[in-house]
Amino acid sequence: MCITCGCEGNENEIKMTVFGEKSETKHNEHTHSHGHHHEHSHSHEINLETNILNQNNLLAERNRGYFEAKNIFSINMMSSPGSGKTTLLEKTINDLKNKVQLYVIEGDQQTMNDAERIANAGAPVIQVNTGNGCHLDADMINKAVKKLNVKNDSIVFIENVGNLVCPSLFDLGESKRLVIMSTTEGEDKPVKYPTIFENADICIINKIDLLPYLNYDIEIAKNYALRVNHHLEFIEVSATTGEGMEKWYEALLKMQKTQE
Repeated sequence: MCITCGCEGNENEIKMTVFGEKSETKHNEHTHSHGHHHEHSHSHEINLETNILNQNNLLAERNRGYFEAKNIFSINMMSSPGSGKTTLLEKTINDLKNKVQLYVIEGDQQTMNDAERIANAGAPVIQVNTGNGCHLDADMINKAVKKLNVKNDSIVFIENVGNLVCPSLFDLGESKRLVIMSTTEGEDKPVKYPTIFENADICIINKIDLLPYLNYDIEIAKNYALRVNHHLEFIEVSATTGEGMEKWYEALLKMQKTQE
C-alpha cells in the first residue's frame, strides 16, 4: 500500500493476535519489487495506486458478501488518536453483551493494550498490529474475522488505526462507517479532513462531559461536518459518564435490525 498512503514497504510486519492465544506474525506482501529503477512517470504511479485500491475493493466485496450471508453487522470505527474509541467500545460491550453477540477487531501499530481492555470488558477480540501501516485493509479484516470465528447474527466492531486520513480510503466491506470526534479537538476537523466525514454514516461527538471546561461549540462542529456530508447523523455522548449512550445503543441496534 506504499504508493497509496505512504505506509512503508517490505519490512512492515502485520501481527494478528486473538487475545489469549500465541501471536502470529505475517510479513506484509507487496505487489512490486524494490529492485527496479526509481525513474517512474507520475502517470505510472497513479496507475499503481488505482490497481492497489481496486484489489482492496474486490476483497472488500468478498467480505461484504460473507457478512451478509451470516447476517453479521459490521461497523468501521474511525477517528484521530485519543478521541475515545476504545472507551466507547468498553462501555458498549458492558451494557450490550447480554443482548447481542459482540466481536471486536482492534487496529493499532503496536501493543496489545486495547485488546486487553476489550477482553476485560467481555468481548472476543483480535489485535491487528500494523507495524508502520496507518490503516486496516480488507485482507486484514478477512483474516481477522475468520480467526475470531464470528457467529451469525452478531455485531463486529472494527476499531481502525487512529488516523483521520488513510482509513477513509480503504473499503473493508463494512456495513456502516462511524467517525468519532471529541470535544478536545477543534471544531474544524471535518473541513480539514473532509474525506473521513464524507464517507461516514454516523458521527459521534464524544467527551461532552468536558464541555464546561473547553472552548468548544458543538453546533459549529456539526455545521462544518454537514458542509462535507449533509446526510451525516450525530450522536452526542460521554463514554466516561454514560451520558447519551442510550441514544447510541438505540441507533446501533436499529442499524443491525435494518440489515436483517
